[in-house]
Amino acid sequence: MEASHRTNKALPLAGRLLALTGMLLAASMAQAADAVVTSPAVFGIPVDFILFGATLLCVALFHHYVLQVALTGLVTITAYKVMFTGFKTGAGIAGFGVHMAHEWVLLANLLGLLVGFALLARHFEDSGVPEVLPKLLPEGWLGPFMLLVIIFVLSGFLDNIAAALIGATVAASVFKRKVHIGYLAAIVAASNGGGAGSVVGDTTTTMMWLDGISPLDVLEAYVASSVALVVFGIPAALLQHKHMAISRDFQAAHHIDWARVGIVVFILVAAIITNVTVNLKFAAAAEHFPFLGAAIWVALLVAVPLRKPEWSLIPGAFKGSVFLLSLVTCASMMPVESLPPASWPSALALGFISAVFDNIPLTALALKQGGYDWGFLAYAVGFGGSMLWFGSSAGVAVANLFPEAKSVGQWLRHGWFIPIGYVVGFFALLGILGWHPQEKHKDAPAAVVQVQKAAPADAPPPVGAPGYQ
Repeated sequence: MEASHRTNKALPLAGRLLALTGMLLAASMAQAADAVVTSPAVFGIPVDFILFGATLLCVALFHHYVLQVALTGLVTITAYKVMFTGFKTGAGIAGFGVHMAHEWVLLANLLGLLVGFALLARHFEDSGVPEVLPKLLPEGWLGPFMLLVIIFVLSGFLDNIAAALIGATVAASVFKRKVHIGYLAAIVAASNGGGAGSVVGDTTTTMMWLDGISPLDVLEAYVASSVALVVFGIPAALLQHKHMAISRDFQAAHHIDWARVGIVVFILVAAIITNVTVNLKFAAAAEHFPFLGAAIWVALLVAVPLRKPEWSLIPGAFKGSVFLLSLVTCASMMPVESLPPASWPSALALGFISAVFDNIPLTALALKQGGYDWGFLAYAVGFGGSMLWFGSSAGVAVANLFPEAKSVGQWLRHGWFIPIGYVVGFFALLGILGWHPQEKHKDAPAAVVQVQKAAPADAPPPVGAPGYQ
């Protein structure tokens, strides 16, 4: 009864933490009442980031109330910006309205993709393919290693959460639910690593795609994640084989629903064609309408006569999407000019930070700041969350299937090869391809763009444009 009482108090405590943070900063905020451009700081840290950090900390501490915490943080940060500092688009409610008018297309696209991919993943699960996967596993320690490879590949075209759940379900079957915590950590790492190089494999890479980053720029993350897979996969497979070898008396499905497999392929192809077409021919229109999110749902509805989606998944997927979109909106309001310059050390650090804080807002901040090598960033924020069980949505999903994994100490103790794999993979990418940062171009001031178009080819760049000395 006492434990239940403490649990019921968790949500009010999260709200009080955010409120206390706001009250402690009230004096600093008051000084900014007449300033729209300059954000007040405490110990050199802008108040915006302190409030955002408090929100992410509460998300990490109160896993059962993440939606309420995220919405509380969104309201707190929005109120602070409206009342004290304003936005780059203007002060007060009007500035917030203009800001959201600029952000709504990204948010709508993400909502359509996140909920749509939840239905797509169920189509794949119901196709019978996951039940046939155990037939591909060899004897000995290579069996658990091959399962990690399969999860890695599946995550490239499925959401990494779905790939992790499929892998964990297969592992529960072939290892008779005697799955080592270290191997559970490896399942999560394989799903996160496999999605890091694909714009349809992880929400973070999809955000990059929506932001105008080429899928080829993200693809290089597979160099790092493939190296990491070998580094953590072999010791994890040996550990699992010693703990419990593959059982060969499992029942494998004899039928694959190829119609559902075709629907999965159709939806993914529709998404890719839509995004490529819009970026090449309708880039201006894409800033005013969520074409990609709409395309996913059109493809889902077109396929209904063939196979109906699991509509009952929508409420849960919508709730989870609202949580992520709340954090993305918070990140969009941060003064990124106060962040350290983009560099490979900062990208490396983001991987460790994403093990504690949600990688969605971290990605949003990096996209807003610009100047990263996007393959490095995709790998860092995608794979880095694997180092702790709550560092990624895939980890939380697997831990829900295996509650014994919900221990930071045990995860770090038995999954020690995950952070080693992360670092080795990162420096392998750095050594093989090198760091090639890309500046964002779509946020360039319109006046500068017009001058660049009108200027002769041999004319010097205008003041403020790239290349100006």
